[in-house]
Amino acid sequence: MWTRLAIAALAAGLCAPAHANEPLSAIDWLSNSVAIPPVTPDASISPAGPIEDISVAPLGAPQLDAVGLLPVSVTGLPADLWQESSGRELSRQIGALPPDLLPSMQRLLYTLLLAELDAPIGDENALFLARLDKLLALGALDQAQELLERAGPTNPALFRRWFDVSLLTGQEDRACAAMRAAPGIAPTFPARIFCLARGNDWNAAALTLETGNALGFITEAEDALLIRFLDPEFADFAEPLDVPHRPSPLVFRMYEAIGTPVATGHLPLAYAQADLRSITGWRGQLEAAERLARSGAIAPNRLLGVYSARLPSASGGVFDRVEALQALDAAVLGGDADMVAMALPPAWAAMREAGLEAAFASIYGERLARIALEGDAATLALWLGLLSPSYETVAAAFEENASARFLISVARGLPTEPDDARETAITAGFAETTELDLQLKAMLDEGRLGEAILQAINRIAAGQDGDLADLTQGLAVLRRVGLEEAARRAAIEVLILGPEA
Repeated sequence: MWTRLAIAALAAGLCAPAHANEPLSAIDWLSNSVAIPPVTPDASISPAGPIEDISVAPLGAPQLDAVGLLPVSVTGLPADLWQESSGRELSRQIGALPPDLLPSMQRLLYTLLLAELDAPIGDENALFLARLDKLLALGALDQAQELLERAGPTNPALFRRWFDVSLLTGQEDRACAAMRAAPGIAPTFPARIFCLARGNDWNAAALTLETGNALGFITEAEDALLIRFLDPEFADFAEPLDVPHRPSPLVFRMYEAIGTPVATGHLPLAYAQADLRSITGWRGQLEAAERLARSGAIAPNRLLGVYSARLPSASGGVFDRVEALQALDAAVLGGDADMVAMALPPAWAAMREAGLEAAFASIYGERLARIALEGDAATLALWLGLLSPSYETVAAAFEENASARFLISVARGLPTEPDDARETAITAGFAETTELDLQLKAMLDEGRLGEAILQAINRIAAGQDGDLADLTQGLAVLRRVGLEEAARRAAIEVLILGPEA
């Protein structure tokens, strides 16, 4: 039996609202799984002046901002990429990047988010949280989870992200075990009840629900959901619950547990990962895989695996894309040029409509370039080859193709005479004589290379939407910091995937 003293002790750890002192970089769908108690200053200390800029860490403790998965030997980036910049400014720029980047810029962003680099100015961990939250916004849960585990999710801000990622990847038992083993983590009542139930301690879960209600820390909506979660028989005859518009991962999993799964189509990308599990119907898996492939969160071959899982038994929408891709796949495997020529145009149209050209090119680009095709099919095969990682090999093989003269020259890094405004902007981006504007020049002169790269990504995003001056500046920056391949592939993508292509 719980005593008043025990309840009071629990309340002391949990009564702070979960949004109290929440990091500015937190994204709004994260669950309030742990309470972050307010910081109480020590009354015995009377500092003579402000101490906001002083940070304290145990000797030898790693700086979170420096934690990464990809060493410099893999990324090729200089270790001091962030070092001359403010962590807060870098986090702001990462958060402000548009969601629909060109595939090459998306890959570059992932490299920056996962790179192991020296920490920026100010040991505030703002950059680490911004990197995590951008990964979560992209639906890249596997990468975010690995990054969190490399850092060690030992403080509330990191733990709540790790807990939510674990819920969405079906590893809730592991997350609950970690919560029980971390005395510094104070779970909120719903999270504690969920974990007690997952550990088959139903009596403790029910008692905690009663305690939470008595203390006023559980809302009516949470109470209605938790009762059904703890008592499936009650759920059988109780009124059905309203479907939440923006559930937290904790609420999402409890709705699933009571037999009322929430559709993920309108939810943030991270929720789509839950639909890749085998318990989801094939259509749900297809739609989730397409969303995640567009954001670069899953590899193209994983998308192909979902597409190839079975034959479509219906038509329309995603099933038409599956049928088109499966027809092309069979033709390519058979090595029949005539069949490939018939299957390629509808497959390209289907993938383009879904925004999956990059994944499509990664799977088939190199193979199609080796098949002798003519007419429109040959043009599409060339485009896909240039959009693939083998773009340089493909460009060399098609060097004499007069109709794609400029495109091939860009793939080789030596643009020829341009024919229109977009080609002129790209040519200027590759010219050594192009001057950078004052903002970008200052970043490079001051050694703020990471900021310059983030700005280049942003400028190229504006360029793909028609701002050709920004396109030139973005390409020029990438080349001057040694990211030649990223610049070439971005230019190729603007030419092929642009609105006039």
